Amino acid sequence: MTDQTMQFQAEVTRLLHIVTHALYSQKEIFLRELISNASDACDKLRFAAQTDDSLWGGDTDLKVTLQADKSAKTLTLSDNGIGMNRDELISNLGTIARSGTGEFLAGLSGDNAKDMALIGQFGVGFYSAFMVAGKVEVISRKAGEDQAWHWVSDGSGQFTVGEAERSGRGTTIILHLREGEEEFLEPERLRRIVKTYSDHIALPVVLQDGDNSETLNAASALWARAKSEITEQQYKDFYHHVAHAFDDPWLTLHAKAEGKLDYALLLFIPGTRPHDLFDPARRPQLKLYARRVFITDRCDDLVPAWLRFLRGVVDSADLPLNVSREMLQNNPVVARIRQAITRRVLSELEKKASNDAEAYAKFWETFGAVLKEGLYEDREHRDQLLKLARFRSSTRDGWVSLDDYIAAMKEGQNAIYVINGDQIEQLKRSPQLEGFRAKGVEVLLLTDPVDDFWLSVVPDYAGKPIKSATRAGDDLDAVKSEASDKPQEDKIEGAALGTLIAALKQILGDAVKDVRESKRLTDSAVCLSAAEGDMDMHLERLLRLHQKLDRVSARILEINPSHPLIKALAARATQPGATDALTDAAQLLLDQARLVEGEPLADPQGFAARLARVMEKAL
Repeated sequence: MTDQTMQFQAEVTRLLHIVTHALYSQKEIFLRELISNASDACDKLRFAAQTDDSLWGGDTDLKVTLQADKSAKTLTLSDNGIGMNRDELISNLGTIARSGTGEFLAGLSGDNAKDMALIGQFGVGFYSAFMVAGKVEVISRKAGEDQAWHWVSDGSGQFTVGEAERSGRGTTIILHLREGEEEFLEPERLRRIVKTYSDHIALPVVLQDGDNSETLNAASALWARAKSEITEQQYKDFYHHVAHAFDDPWLTLHAKAEGKLDYALLLFIPGTRPHDLFDPARRPQLKLYARRVFITDRCDDLVPAWLRFLRGVVDSADLPLNVSREMLQNNPVVARIRQAITRRVLSELEKKASNDAEAYAKFWETFGAVLKEGLYEDREHRDQLLKLARFRSSTRDGWVSLDDYIAAMKEGQNAIYVINGDQIEQLKRSPQLEGFRAKGVEVLLLTDPVDDFWLSVVPDYAGKPIKSATRAGDDLDAVKSEASDKPQEDKIEGAALGTLIAALKQILGDAVKDVRESKRLTDSAVCLSAAEGDMDMHLERLLRLHQKLDRVSARILEINPSHPLIKALAARATQPGATDALTDAAQLLLDQARLVEGEPLADPQGFAARLARVMEKAL
């Protein structure tokens, strides 16, 4: 087969441009990324060989080898891992064939340092080789196959793939260094880089110089060492390796258990949000080992989906080395480890929340929306998660816990009030909150899509019912406050108000479920509310948006008897011919209430015509 030249995927072309033009202060991280990828390839071979021993081919001594050729100005990195065939070379090195590509492109800012960090988060560290190399060659032979393949590119927008020769399985990467990058050919420089960034790699990283070879790293599993032997920097470097990340971890959890269950954990909570956090697959990203032999990084049962932001490794002595991914499903050992991890992580979060509120607020800002998924899915841990949950508030800045909320409840207040929406500032201006604001009653502002769902299964907290501020019948009369002692604005006389309500009901008909005097409005003329037992308005809107619901429920129209417009309409309602005279006004009141709630207008053309008629009469 002749060599074939192909274009990079558009996303890769943009990425390569950033990499090759970035004035990144630590170019040596390219070697960390390539060694990390080589380690992953060896881990994958170990796993595959558990069910197909022939893949070893007589070579069980896994390692990564570095060779520097000063005369040719090349740095070569080789591994004897799983290797790649032609299609895999094209897929892995020519495209960003993974979820989150759109978010990646949207996140590119033009700031080289920030974009380099983003590249790291997307796990495409191979391309960092172009920071120091003008040309990169890859020769790879997949385990179990005879044909090797050659991939080459100068990073300018295309690459070439063709047949090649390689004596055994694995991958060789040849970097043709740019002018001025000769430092990466110096043995001492390579020793320092490997010791700094890759000492934790659990297989030898060997520097080959002619007939001499030197192992540059400790080549032992970091999680198997005692915590007293590990520095904070080593933990960070291991996090960078296992998470393919450039940020620092927010939390490190290193633990061992012996007895009925024998396992070791080295887990990290990232400092920044991984790009695939909201991927629909919701897959955990932990690596599972059995007695330091890699098993899989796709064990969906190892942690609940609402802890999928965790990165790191789990190593168990209680799993057989030949365990398959299928055997891991519903495995009792995995189930017990899952429980242990969940308890430990929640315990650590509780400590952080108690001892360092500012740091915990940063965590919640980053991962709170994911943790709240557990409120809906995980009854067993729901109480702990409710204590950890934080919310924005209508009355104060910062994050508020449910215990904070209860401590600040007004005399006579017996419920925790919440309101759901899309944006914090929009919720703060909602007419639904006017009565609460007038009495100083705090309302929690919920803007994550998951909020609509967990509220349906969490009716109360600490004996206090959780109620939506949009529900009809939220009676604030019992709440004692300074505002409640002030004389109320002039209201419409009872008879006139009743006449207006009757007229509005007659005109609007089935478009509304009811028309009522509002106990919550102080400034606005009208608002919509949901009857007790009806679906929350924001949840219904969310379901319609995702085509899970094809109807618009009729809502209660609440009118403010102290508002000048309502007073004027009430006066008109007592005069002859009121129904005909109020028809346009009634429809406009309903449209106004719908618009404020973000609801679509049932008849935009009719709305425009009615508005024109009312303006014409007014002028």
